[in-house]
Parts: sequence; structure tokens; C-alpha cells
Amino acid sequence: MTLAEPRAASAPVADLGAGNGPEWIDRWLAAHADHVVGWRRALHARPELARREFETTRLCAEILTDAGLRPRLLPGTGLICDIGEGPRTVALRADLDALPLTEQTDAPYSSRIPGVAHMCGHDAHTAMLLGAGLALASAPALPGRVRLIFQPAEEVQPGGALDVIANDGLDGVDRVFALHCDPRLEVGKVGTRTGAITSACDMLELRLTSPGGHTSRPHLTADLVHALGTVITGLPDLLSRRVDPRSGTVLVWGAVQAGHAANAVPQQGMLAGTLRTAEHATWNELEPLVRSLITALLAPTGVGYVLEHRRGVPPVVNDAVSADLLARAAQRANGLDASVGTEQSSGGEDFGWYLEHVPGAMGRLGVWSGVGDKSDIHQPTFDLDERALPVGVRTLVHAALESLGG
Repeated sequence: MTLAEPRAASAPVADLGAGNGPEWIDRWLAAHADHVVGWRRALHARPELARREFETTRLCAEILTDAGLRPRLLPGTGLICDIGEGPRTVALRADLDALPLTEQTDAPYSSRIPGVAHMCGHDAHTAMLLGAGLALASAPALPGRVRLIFQPAEEVQPGGALDVIANDGLDGVDRVFALHCDPRLEVGKVGTRTGAITSACDMLELRLTSPGGHTSRPHLTADLVHALGTVITGLPDLLSRRVDPRSGTVLVWGAVQAGHAANAVPQQGMLAGTLRTAEHATWNELEPLVRSLITALLAPTGVGYVLEHRRGVPPVVNDAVSADLLARAAQRANGLDASVGTEQSSGGEDFGWYLEHVPGAMGRLGVWSGVGDKSDIHQPTFDLDERALPVGVRTLVHAALESLGG
């Protein structure tokens, strides 16, 4: 199967929001909800990694072009497509890339690419945005312009959102929205909140050097392993005393490497981890603070070091107006009980870069069936209840209409 030959659902997927209208949305989904499912399954079976989403981009461009739209390809991968006209523009964003994971589901549409899988729901995000775009294109009239952003490389830092912005993807945009799959939330629900919904995430890599030596004479060299231990325990402790605890700042080490022999002080060592914070202001202060604390911790040890502090993505901070618009969109699309509150995550999301330029909001789309275990995203067993796809299409369409005053 190729991306141009989507695997359809074995039975029509239920549209949980049927009857909430407007009539042209109901009509479009009645005729095409199975197509949205098919697009998602085709993408799921043929996943592509960040900035290699060539077939995914081609499929999206073909579907939009066949519907009479005029997508604009971005350099490399990704595309943008405008629908309608008017002085106001709202953008809807989906991400295209998959993860370097091996899928462990029994789905008939499971990944056919070894070591690559859509375990974060980006296949669903893309299919829903295609559906929303074509549904909007079927409307008798729109109260303004809707920009569809099919973004590459969300899973790598600092993220493909910067590519979109650099290629004028936000020019003229007044507001931007996105949905992200949430396997902890039941299908039919959309989680929204005002303020930060994700966190900033930086990567730290610390490389230490020492002359090395015999472990019987540590006083004649620089004890590199002891220095690593000092940073491993000392830096998180010091950060907890230098950063406001209400900021949700957390440093967790994920990798440490040093030495091969029990009786030899190694010459090289490495320490790597992630540094996350829930507050934008704190994020801007962390890099110089971390450098000064590491310098202070290592000064007595005599080891040499090089710190690579890679700033990742800012937190996604939903402004109050956009969060309210998205909550109302979920209710009008899927019923009054569809909109629910949600917590802030410590995960990173490059949608935050868009909100550095224009107001907007990200919501969490429920994809749990309501029965059985809840698998998390980024797990090889992640899958979703496909009834969430029409819910997402409706919510994106109504987010555009609410924002444009339609």
C-alpha cells in the first residue's frame, strides 16, 4: 500500500457530533468521514521522520489540489494552504513527522517502515486538518481566510514551526489553533486551559575531561567520576534553591558515561539530560544560571568541562481569548459537555513558537475509547479510537469559524 492508496475503515466511523452543524459540515462528514480515517491509516502505515516527510507532504498536496485548492510547498517538506478571503486570517496547524520507534500493535494499518512509527498521533493531526480544510472549502461562504499549516519536524528541537515562520507561514495571521491527541482523555472530549499547557524543554550535555590516573592516587589527578557525581546530585539541588518552585522547573539526567576499569580514573565522561520549566520568564533565565552553577560545582574538582545547553522550545501559553474560543468551538462542534479542563504537561511542543508571534491556543483531543488500558503517547503500543477523527475535524472547523466571527 502507498500513501496514495489509503486503507479504508472496515465499517463507517461514528460521527459523535452529527447534527451539531452547520449543515455543510454534517453533509461533508457524512460523505467523507471514512476518507479521513483512510488518510490517517495510510499515513500511519508509511510514517516518515522529521524533515523527511516527502511522501506525506505529497499526499497532502494531492488531496488539497484535487479539491480545487492551491497549496504552497515549503522548502524541503511541509506545506501551507489558504481557503477563503477576507481581512482576517486564522491558522490551523498539524504536524507531519513520526518517531524513531518500532510499533508494537496488531493494527492492520501498523507501520511498514522498520524503526519508524506514528506513536504521537501526528497521522491523526494531519488527517483531521485535511478533513477540516476540505470541509471548510465546501462551505457556501466563509467569514474570512483560513490557513492550513502542515508543519514538518515537530519531534526535533527547536522544531519545524521555525521553518514555517521563516517562510512567512504566519504573515497576516491573526490567531492560530492546534489539537494534540490525548490518550488519557475519552473520545468526544477536548481539553482546554488558559495559560501554559506544555513546558519549555532544553537539552543539556556536559563533557568532562581529566588527565586520568590510578584510583589509588586520586590526589594526583582530577577525579572525573566524583566530579560527575557532584553535578548529577548537586545541580538539581541548587536549581531547586535558585528557581521559584512554582515555576515547575525540573532537571532529570537521562544518560551518564565514564570509564571502563574499576581501578582507573577515566579521562573523559559525559552527562546528558533535559531541563524543563512551565514558565516562559524562567526559561529565559535558565541557561546563564545553569552555567554559573556548574562552574561553581566543578571548580574545586580540577576537571575540565564543556557544556552544551541546547535551548529547545518555549512553553505553549494559550491566551485567554483563544482558549475560550477553542472551548466554545468544542462545545458547538460536539455538544455542551465536550469541553473539559486539562492540566499543564511537562512535555515540550514547538507550537509554542507560533504563540511567540500571534495569539492562539492548543487543545487536547480525547482519543481513549473509554474502555481498557490507557496507553501513553511515545509508547510503541499507542493507538487511538478513530471516532476522535470527526470530533477533531469539527473542532478545528468551529475554531476557525469562532475566531473569524462566523
